[in-house]
Amino acid sequence: MPSTTAAPDGAPLHGQALFPEQLARTRRFSLGAPQHPAVSPDGARVLFVRTGGGDDPVGRLWLWEDGGERLLAAPHGADGGTGPVPSEERARRERARERSTGIVAYAADRQLRRAVYALGGALWAVDTGGGTPFPVPAAGPVVDPRPSPDGELVAYVTGGALHVTGFGGLGGDRCLAAPEGPSVTYGLTDHVSAESTGRLRGHWWAPDGRALLAARVDTSPVRRRWVCDPARPELPPRPVAYPAAGTPNADVSLHLLSLDGGRTEVVWDRAAFEYVVAADWDAHGPLVTVQSRDQRVLRVLAVDPATGATRVLHEQRDRHWVELVPGAPCRTAPGLLVKAEESAGTRRLRVGYTLTPEGLQVTGVLGTDGEEVLFTGCEDPLEEHVWTMGPKTGCRRVSDGPGVHSATAAGGTVVLDSLAPDGHAVTVLRGGRAVGRIASLTEEPVVTPRPLFPVYGARRLRSALFPPSGYDPGAPDARPLPVLLSPYGGPGMRLVVRARTWWACVAQWFAEQGFAVLVTDGRGTPGRGPAWEKEIRGDQLAPVLEDQIDALRAAVAERPYLDAGRVAIRGWSFGGTLAAAAVLRHPEVFRAAVAGAAPTDQRMYDTHWKERYLGHPEREPENYERSSLLRDAHRLRRPLLLVHGTCDDNVAFAHTLRLSAALLAAGREHTVLPLSGAGHTGGDGKAAGRLLGFELGFLRDALGLGTGGGAGAG
Repeated sequence: MPSTTAAPDGAPLHGQALFPEQLARTRRFSLGAPQHPAVSPDGARVLFVRTGGGDDPVGRLWLWEDGGERLLAAPHGADGGTGPVPSEERARRERARERSTGIVAYAADRQLRRAVYALGGALWAVDTGGGTPFPVPAAGPVVDPRPSPDGELVAYVTGGALHVTGFGGLGGDRCLAAPEGPSVTYGLTDHVSAESTGRLRGHWWAPDGRALLAARVDTSPVRRRWVCDPARPELPPRPVAYPAAGTPNADVSLHLLSLDGGRTEVVWDRAAFEYVVAADWDAHGPLVTVQSRDQRVLRVLAVDPATGATRVLHEQRDRHWVELVPGAPCRTAPGLLVKAEESAGTRRLRVGYTLTPEGLQVTGVLGTDGEEVLFTGCEDPLEEHVWTMGPKTGCRRVSDGPGVHSATAAGGTVVLDSLAPDGHAVTVLRGGRAVGRIASLTEEPVVTPRPLFPVYGARRLRSALFPPSGYDPGAPDARPLPVLLSPYGGPGMRLVVRARTWWACVAQWFAEQGFAVLVTDGRGTPGRGPAWEKEIRGDQLAPVLEDQIDALRAAVAERPYLDAGRVAIRGWSFGGTLAAAAVLRHPEVFRAAVAGAAPTDQRMYDTHWKERYLGHPEREPENYERSSLLRDAHRLRRPLLLVHGTCDDNVAFAHTLRLSAALLAAGREHTVLPLSGAGHTGGDGKAAGRLLGFELGFLRDALGLGTGGGAGAG
């Protein structure tokens, strides 16, 4: 837990100087955090993955039982489990934002007696009751292995084919479905489903272990992109089937595959409902959720496992789009459908005749435990809590205290994962009472966030304001503070929360360099209901920029020590688009911007995500024009730094290259910083550790602040 270290002359070095390196080394403080907990049906045991510490990137498999932890499996061999993995597994990790190596994921049988995992493409298993991990023969490099509910078999994907094998070679290895061509896979997901709808899986066991429901993905209609690392020209580029807005999607179908060789296709109107956004197979049969291309209709389908025929259990419509709630729909043990509904500005859950309260914004379904439904929701957008709802208990809150909470439950046991203002904790609850903890080994940040949480304007914009530590605006030598906006501002993520997030630590670090850092969640961000989220339909920039400027002006009016003449903005991904748009469209407000991994031409982003907000580009081209940046290149007259990973397969490096070309053609000076070999998250290692310092230097120069630091440095 480093807080200070020694400078070359032996004097202590303040923790602020260590922070950028610490952020990269700990991979945004994700290392050492328990991940992917699963609870046994009797509630007695919890499986989870965790690295060895706050700066150890290698994941291991653990078991919590009777108040104690036991290591089940760790990577082994010369490379420690950090060696090459199949390309499909690399893609899965990128979509899942996995930042560690070694054992990063696992799957277990129904009773959590046996777990399986892939390590360097090899298939491994371990019995949770004791014993050492053992290899399981497989037909090739393994992706997404999953044991049957009884733990006797394991399904996995290799070379795009779905296989089933027995443990220790018992039962032999059977190929249930082999790809008919190089563009076909069985048992895997596709780019859009994983990146934009949250469906990371492609196969599901039947409860009796005699069959599987599997996705067949044919990417032959999808246009290819070629991703390479320009810093390593000896390596060939890799193709990525990327369906950009307005272009064909992958052809996704579902098939029921029995272990005796039978095969039945699941039947629905795939022309009208081409997105398979969720699937499962519970005690009541296969359950599939599909969505129309325009995303205005969502259908929940019950599947007849004998014939593949489907019937509609639920249909939801919306004139803008039907928002996908993670984990929903699903079914309780008695078979009641858990579904999301929108009414009077609230996103609610319905289970039979039971409905969550008005004003509680449901953000996700975590699972079911018997008749109980576990879910997350917001009464205040600054906090996200865990709730449970059932016919006997009604709707009640499980988590307590400020923060962002999540959970997993079974057998009356709840594993509560809490990110609070003072850090991260994982608590095991039974009957609402804490019976133990799973240790979080995350490193303590050397910077402690100290945000204020003002609410600004008629739209009651939730903001977090980070002043420098110890800054006293009334002191005789106090100078006005330059202002740095650091928003995301887009759908799917809110930054203004009462929790010690990594981005709050970054904001405080910039504050300690002499800025007042302002973060605002405006229209389009989650946690405030469907009407708030859908105000960006047709224009993803104008209302969002308006909210950022309104919050800035309200902050300056309330706190005269904020210097409205020296305002900059920084952001990543959608936040990067927002930052670039700010200096292009409002140079009278913003003096400089840092735009990281920014989508600049919205037509280049994927179908499901982009058409949700802007429609189909052939039918509503004006929405893409007003939300893209290339047409604004000639307007630049403020310093702009563009940062982008050269191997980004989500927001292609071409976004930054095209904006840079447009700026150059218009005669507008700007700076481009390519991150060699980095993906969408910006990468790890020494280069990532230097990035914040590079941004800081750029912003200081752009605002005329010189090289000095400290509160109020001017």
